[in-house]
Amino acid sequence: MPVKISEQDPEERKNNFKEVCLGYNEDQAIEEGTRCLQCKNPQCVPKCPVGVDIPNFIEKIKEKDFDSALNIIKLTNNLPGVCGRVCPQEKQCESGCILKAKNDPVAIGKLERFAADNGKSTNPTKLPDKNKKIAVIGSGPAGLSCATDLSRQGYDVTIFEALHLTGGVMRYGIPEFRLPKRIVDEEIKAIESEGVKIKTNYVIGKTLTLNDLKQDFDAIFIGNGAGLPYFLDLPGEDLVGVYSANEFLTRINLMKAYDFPNNDTPIRKGKKVVVVGAGNVAMDAARTAKRLGADVVLVYRRTIKESPARVEEVHHAQEEGIEFMWLTNPLKIIGEKEVAGIEVIKMELGEPDESGRRRPVPIKESEFTIDCDQVIIAIGQGPNPLLTKDGALDITKKGKLTINESLQTSDPMIFAGGDIIEGETTVIKAMGDGKQAAKAIDEFLNKS
Repeated sequence: MPVKISEQDPEERKNNFKEVCLGYNEDQAIEEGTRCLQCKNPQCVPKCPVGVDIPNFIEKIKEKDFDSALNIIKLTNNLPGVCGRVCPQEKQCESGCILKAKNDPVAIGKLERFAADNGKSTNPTKLPDKNKKIAVIGSGPAGLSCATDLSRQGYDVTIFEALHLTGGVMRYGIPEFRLPKRIVDEEIKAIESEGVKIKTNYVIGKTLTLNDLKQDFDAIFIGNGAGLPYFLDLPGEDLVGVYSANEFLTRINLMKAYDFPNNDTPIRKGKKVVVVGAGNVAMDAARTAKRLGADVVLVYRRTIKESPARVEEVHHAQEEGIEFMWLTNPLKIIGEKEVAGIEVIKMELGEPDESGRRRPVPIKESEFTIDCDQVIIAIGQGPNPLLTKDGALDITKKGKLTINESLQTSDPMIFAGGDIIEGETTVIKAMGDGKQAAKAIDEFLNKS
């Protein structure tokens, strides 16, 4: 039988920012590890975007060799403590587990977290110095993954981060109760111990340009994410009390509003909050607002079946008292200077659209108003145009960088990965891009 993971009680955790999932203890991890069948042709591994040797690290956990388990993971995944907490394993590695046919799959993500929290790693052997310099823009998962792989190949790698703290979306986008900042700090410190240099407060496109970097580096990787929030273009979106989820979560995370009552962070704390959207970011925003003392309603134009959020995140939000209004779409935000409510309309599902999901269609004369004093828009975000404003790189109509199969941009010495080319993606998928780009950069420089 699957080993159930321990979690904070919902009535307690909705009032604090401590981690919800408490993780396996040693006996639980070993017991869950024994469920792995050690398949001769494991289907979990190809489902992992970074190709972790899953059966091998689980076998080491069963043998109580937690250091070896962690070292196996770190050969391909340099952020196991992060990935073990936030990756959608149910859609990736665990979806390939043979046990899924009749039972729950092996809890690969929870075991990865256990290895990261309980093992001690040693840095892999680096190849000889190649006397070539690589610039990496952004210290999120794509940039960190690319930088680590290139450093191990013998390159001199420098990461340029726009903010004063490193980690990208892992630090400013994911709440403390899902991903403690100490985990991010520890894993970035380990990456720096492998020789990767990080410079903060460098806004590429402002502090430095791409042309500046091209003068000093042999190749460049862009992994600065998607920091430009999308809005709905609704009447009233300019009222005081309307936030993008990006701004709301950044204020909470970077300015430590979760550290109450010790922090006077200038964040507007709503009493009744409406969150628009149903992805992981929407769940994060809703659960954060709840912890700040609000009654929270989440509205989404489709049903729970079409929600892009992890099942676990929706379940946790429901447990914590978030009210869900499925098949509900906003029409306008009401108020004079400040938010006083939001007018919405009920929807029904029609024929599938280009995404393959059934298109939501308004139901005539079903409008109603939800009283609220804060609205958080969580419908996605796109690339920040600052980096590409000079037209030096080709971009798509949506502002994403144009790349080839090797993640090479229109400038042969510049590569890109993560949200800047994908739109919003997962931490592990961004890391996969970083690894692919590192390999492509190595091949490009060896040909030069």
